[in-house]
Amino acid sequence: MDSTAFDVIKRLGDLLTVQVNSSTELSAGVGKAANAVDRERAKKKTSNEGHGPRKPGLRHLPLAERGPLWVTPWDVLATFARGTALARQGRGRGLAEHWQGLKYCRAFAADRHGSLRLTDEGKAPELSYRAMQARELGRAFGLAVAEWALCERYPDHLISIVDAETVLLPGFARTKPAGTLGARPRPDFLLEAWRPGEGSRVFVVTVNGNHQAVKPKTSASSRTTYRQLARGSERVERFHLGQRNATPALTTATEFLAAAGVMVHVLHTDGGVELPVRPAAGTDSADTAIGRRTLPYVDSVALPKELGAERHNAFLIPEKEFSWFSRVVARAHAAGQLSLAGGGGTVGQYLIDEQGRKHFSETAYAGTASVHDAKACFAGEQYVGTDQVFRVNGTRVEAFSGMAADLYALLAKGKVEEYRRRAYERRNDWPEPDDIDDWGASSIRPDGTALAIRVVPESASPYDRSRG
Repeated sequence: MDSTAFDVIKRLGDLLTVQVNSSTELSAGVGKAANAVDRERAKKKTSNEGHGPRKPGLRHLPLAERGPLWVTPWDVLATFARGTALARQGRGRGLAEHWQGLKYCRAFAADRHGSLRLTDEGKAPELSYRAMQARELGRAFGLAVAEWALCERYPDHLISIVDAETVLLPGFARTKPAGTLGARPRPDFLLEAWRPGEGSRVFVVTVNGNHQAVKPKTSASSRTTYRQLARGSERVERFHLGQRNATPALTTATEFLAAAGVMVHVLHTDGGVELPVRPAAGTDSADTAIGRRTLPYVDSVALPKELGAERHNAFLIPEKEFSWFSRVVARAHAAGQLSLAGGGGTVGQYLIDEQGRKHFSETAYAGTASVHDAKACFAGEQYVGTDQVFRVNGTRVEAFSGMAADLYALLAKGKVEEYRRRAYERRNDWPEPDDIDDWGASSIRPDGTALAIRVVPESASPYDRSRG
């Protein structure tokens, strides 16, 4: 599809449907795939190292959370950006990893039914790029559906996305100062449902994607989606708050070549654990820097006798550390918000060495820095952040990411609790995409963050760093 930059950006702002499958048939298929995986491991005499028990009780979502999901392609890419702002996939930390999604600007289109599909270009990636697309867009769509499900469940809360590795490193890092969790299996993300003055709920999430074209004769045991969900159930079982099976989980797998368009398959479990309420100030608030812990991983969780083992290797946060962990999650989210807005050295104040504080505190290499150096005005609301200028079919295009100026100022000063209180108060104040007529597509979230894209106005100077 040969489109102008204006057409590409217009498609990014179109409201489309993403099919969501969460059913008893899905959970049954995942069970068959899990049995097949176990048989293959037994035949190959694969060591249990890296494998473990699966999350019990995975089932379909409640009817109200099963979609379809109405979303714009730009919202999906913005979700991916928010989820990867603190990612450790590469070591060029200053490169602003959240811009990775821009390469998929031309990958989406609507079919005649208004469902989101991959364009011919989106279906074209070859070799390792195809695997990268499945991995990255699997994150984007999986997180979008998981976040939407929690918004339906907790309509009066804000939902934060934090990278699981970032929040586990303070308690389980194996080496200093770089910090690593090694090859230990773990979930991909934690989603936190929170509002000031209450304890928050944390959900463990796995996200996967694949390009398998399912045929009528494709068996459950060979279906990639089912096998990804079966392995995802092992990874969510590697994280526990307080005790086994107290932590709710969501595991997702996205099929990009499904007959009905892009389809996200999702299963979940319940859990009643809640992190404690934090004070608005003082040593137990998220304004105070966290210390490192050395928590046990090996044989940390007791298993029922019928599973054939007494103990299970897992990331277990004991109840006595809930207050500390609550601060870890809140501060990791604050760091991600600042990183999304190009916070530069201000990001490092929320991280310890094992989380990569040094990478965010030092000046980045020339050409890779993404710092708080751009402004935008959306429907009268001032935003500060960073931008990226690139070309689509030879036309200069600008992408902006940032957050409301007053909220950014609070986080830059280390005031996490005040930021959360203010963000919650303002959650319904932000502009709607239809109110923003000088940007081609925009994504404004209740937490005050924004991502937008447009063709660079002809009158704009390449040296003008103030947008709006």
